[in-house]
Formats: sequence, C-alpha cells, structure tokens
Amino acid sequence: MGAVQHHLYYKQNRLKQLRAFCRAARLGSISTAAESLCLSQPAVSLQIQALEREFETVLFERRGPQIRLTPEGETLYKLADPLVEGIDRLKETFAASFGRLESGELNVAAGESTILYVLPEPLRQFAEVYPHIRIKLHNVTGRDGLAMLHRDEVDFAVGSMLEVPEGITYQPIVTYHPKLITPKDHPLTTLGKAVELEDISPYGLILPPRHLSTWRIVDLVFRQHNVGYHVSLEAGGWEVIKKYVALGLGISIVTDVCLTGREALAAIPLDRFFPARSYGVVQRIGRHLSPQAKRFITMMEAAHAGPKMGSSSPSGRGEEV
Repeated sequence: MGAVQHHLYYKQNRLKQLRAFCRAARLGSISTAAESLCLSQPAVSLQIQALEREFETVLFERRGPQIRLTPEGETLYKLADPLVEGIDRLKETFAASFGRLESGELNVAAGESTILYVLPEPLRQFAEVYPHIRIKLHNVTGRDGLAMLHRDEVDFAVGSMLEVPEGITYQPIVTYHPKLITPKDHPLTTLGKAVELEDISPYGLILPPRHLSTWRIVDLVFRQHNVGYHVSLEAGGWEVIKKYVALGLGISIVTDVCLTGREALAAIPLDRFFPARSYGVVQRIGRHLSPQAKRFITMMEAAHAGPKMGSSSPSGRGEEV
C-alpha cells in the first residue's frame, strides 16, 4: 500500500477510530470498550494506536488493565466525542429538524419509586405522541444507574440526589414533601400538624432497608434532635410499607410522591423536621441528548408543572425504596 493510499485508508476509518477512542476514554478500559462496541480488544487497540500515530502523540497512560487520558488525550476527547455522537445520531437529528420523530430508542434509568410514581404520566404522553419510538426503562438505583450513565447505556436517569458526583449533572423537576403515615384511627392523628418527634418516638417505624437514603435521613434527623426511635419492621417498596402501615404493624415516614390520597391512611406533614425531596434528570456531562430524549424531558417538565413543583435543593442520592 502506497503512502497516499495508506493515509486515505486511515482517514476513511477515522470515525471507527474515534468511536473506539471515545468509548475507551469514557469507560477507562479497552476491554470494556471493545465489549460495548462488539469488537475484539486487539481491534480497539489497533484503532487507538492508529490515531496516536496520526496525531503523533500518546492518548492514554496505560496502567495494567486500566487506562487514563493524557492531557493530549483529554483535548482530543473533548473535540471528538460530540462529533462521534452527532454522526451516530445523524438520521434521528435530521428527521427531528423537520419535526419528525418516527424512529429511534429512548433509554431511561430509574429506581422503582420513580418508575411507579414520577414517570407514568410523561411516559404515557410520550408513547401516545411518538408511538414508533422504542422506550426502555431500566429499573436500577444508586451506583448501577450512575454506571449505566457513564457507559452511555442510557440517555439519562431520573431520580433524586443528595450529592452530585463529578462528571454528572442533576436538574430537579418536581419536589415532594415528607409525611408521617399512620392508620386512620392512630392516636397521633389527633395531634395533626402539631406532631413532634417526641410524639413519634414511642411507636415502631416501618422503614426501607438501611442502605437506602430514607433510613439515613430519618436516623440523622432524630439524632440531630436527640430523640430516640426504633424500627419495628424493615421492608422494601413504598407500596409494601403503606400496606403494612394500614394493617397497623407500625407507622412510617415517607415522601408524598407515593401518596394518592386514596389510601386508608392518615398523612401528617413533617416539613418542620425533614427535607423535601426533589426528583429530576441525571445526565453525564458531555452527553449530547438525542432529539427524543430532549422531547421526553420537556414533556416530563410539563407533566409535573403543578402544585408539587418546587425549587428546593436536591435530596436523595439516586437511591430509592
């Protein structure tokens, strides 16, 4: 192969090389990048090496199985990532520019409570308007959801966050408030809004598992006020907790995202003690949203632009009951 032909060959394969490079940069591993691209590890390594020869630089520091971008690699990644995503989504973007969203896929990561209470209405509206776009809901929370974001396996996640990790953005959309739920004939219902933590203390709480944010927040608030509490039952899922409270097995502190008003429960506001909890869109910084993802987020904002919309600071850590 002559020098000119050799150069043309690498130029013609530039997109494949840049795609392999960007995926490896994002995932921090050539083998993981190869797996996600359905290629062999040697193929991805060769594509990256071709870029390094062409740009006459080293793009990665290699430390065993892990790789890290060099300063030159960081520069190329910032330039190349939007180009690769733009080309990969060219057909969808072209159709969207004429007001058509007739194909494509929408991947959303969310926890169980988000899927049950926050997403149904915007998803119903989206599916009605864009029936030919495939929707995939990934029921994951916490680290698993963030990992999917970093691997670009989903367009975005929806959930609540206390702390926003590096490389991630969080846009709150709707805010819900803390409520004490009890059976309707419970003694605490006579106190109404005047209920204190000391009033709750003697009664057994039904809480989600310890590793989720709800338990940690309850524990923190009671400790801050130097009030004791005890957990009589540990159960996962707001629906399960509501059922057991209604059966008289304990009382609970929930976010009213899960309350419809049709439950056989009393709900007492606890805003004086517990923070409100916002739910919103979680994205990887640098991720360029597809037209369908942008449209869904707009629909979700519109669906939740009502009495429960708020502007309080984020709460939760992407961890849900």
